[in-house]
Amino acid sequence: MESLTQFLTRMPKVELHVHLESTMPGELLDQFARRQGRSLPRSPQDLYRCSAEDLSDFLAFLDRICSYVGRPEELTLVAERFSLACAREGILYAEAILNPTHWSQFSPAQLIAALTEGFDRGQAVGGAQCAFTLSLSRTQTEAEALRLVETMAACRTPRLAGLSIDGNEALTGPTGRRFHAAFHRAGQLGFGRTVHAGESSGPEGVREALDLLEADRLDHGVRAAEDPALVERLVRQQIPLNVCLSSNLALLYRDPTRHPLRRLLDAGAAVTLNRDDPTFLGDLTLTEELRRAADFAAMTREELIRCQETAARAAFCDEATRARLLRALTAFRQTLV
Repeated sequence: MESLTQFLTRMPKVELHVHLESTMPGELLDQFARRQGRSLPRSPQDLYRCSAEDLSDFLAFLDRICSYVGRPEELTLVAERFSLACAREGILYAEAILNPTHWSQFSPAQLIAALTEGFDRGQAVGGAQCAFTLSLSRTQTEAEALRLVETMAACRTPRLAGLSIDGNEALTGPTGRRFHAAFHRAGQLGFGRTVHAGESSGPEGVREALDLLEADRLDHGVRAAEDPALVERLVRQQIPLNVCLSSNLALLYRDPTRHPLRRLLDAGAAVTLNRDDPTFLGDLTLTEELRRAADFAAMTREELIRCQETAARAAFCDEATRARLLRALTAFRQTLV
């Protein structure tokens, strides 16, 4: 039997929870910064070797690194490179998250155009098929949220897949009612809706995402495991949980034995496996993230394939793309001995 690493390298992969802001190599940002007459706070090789004391520190650092991207064509290059990097490790389809509040130098319309061009260019030269969601910050107002959704509708491209929301729930407190109208409108327009919940918030944040934001899937969602009734609901409704094990172990679960990945799998939850913020995790690949999850939760190869199938079904893509991804996974399963 082939080794786990060989198996994971060959396996067609789908990723739904990765922040594009956290995929930019330090060397590339150094080039961009020099064009502005600026310099990085550390060497390009050490840029991401920093510790954020809490989520607020981390988000502030994201603001800083995004400021080094001064031109739309530079963001296009970031998107193109992401598509090519995905393809190199067998990712067939990826949805990146981008939060416009980190990119004050660009309008949302400019962000949509730059990302669409970059993903188009990447796929045209052999890169993975990529789409993106635009993410609200929980510090924004209801009016700002609605304006973003209307901009998404006016500037819609096939690459723009949905609406997201992130930010420090522990700091902002419940915000579901404030953003209900924006998420409802996004659903009316046919956009997918995904919500960061069950990370800096507990089960109450997951309920708010489902009941007030009408989430189609959850980014993280792991703290739902603290409430058996909520887990039962997630399993019954098969709400996908875009779990990021390495990120959770770095920031959330100081005691690794408390992470509920195995319990969620055993309960029958719809789980996908993702990187979240790769550059902050040592340039983490999805292949390595899957290997870590397999070791951590004693996952079988069948379970690893099933997580990829769950991701294909949860993707905010057209049905032809979904069918293509599922066919690739079926064909891969048939190669196993």
